[in-house]
Amino acid sequence: MEIFYRIGRKLRNMYPWICLFVVLVMIASYLYKQLTLPNEEPNLKEGVYNVERVIDGDTILLSGGIRVRLMGIDTPETVKPRSEVEPFGPEATAFTKQAIAQNGNRVFIRLDCDRFDKYGRNLAFVYLGESDGEGVVLLNEELVRAGLAKAIMTFNYSMSIKRRLYKAQKEAIENRRGIWSLPENQNEKPLLQKFEE
Repeated sequence: MEIFYRIGRKLRNMYPWICLFVVLVMIASYLYKQLTLPNEEPNLKEGVYNVERVIDGDTILLSGGIRVRLMGIDTPETVKPRSEVEPFGPEATAFTKQAIAQNGNRVFIRLDCDRFDKYGRNLAFVYLGESDGEGVVLLNEELVRAGLAKAIMTFNYSMSIKRRLYKAQKEAIENRRGIWSLPENQNEKPLLQKFEE
């Protein structure tokens, strides 16, 4: 019985230290999450927006400071820190700037399943019109068709848009437009056939 008494007494003496340790672990965990997880942009809703500026081929800044990453595509880098400007990056940025300027710097934003990327930017489909209706140009798709962006099928978004991007990329590859004219992309395999109509 004496041994249990001694163990109990030692635990009582250590109790404040155990509590302090648990509190410190909780604080450290909270701070780690705050410092390592990206802060999400302000909540974006579907609708018509004015574009404040084009950051690069696949990223725009809407009025109100809302940063939007074009969903389902990836253009060559032009502004990534500690990275060189990639071939066709400036052309992709110029394409996006010109397309948006021709539309009076106004775009229609449509959201899908994934709302944010790993950096906390809003993900959206950007239409050059007042809606996403029939015949309205989808900027994401036009960048792919011009060979200035690769279609990214791993995002969670509608199958109908994936088919459109697949078709646009297939056309760009067949005609060796933009990035598909580069020797390193000549043998790149086309997207999965499941996106064929």
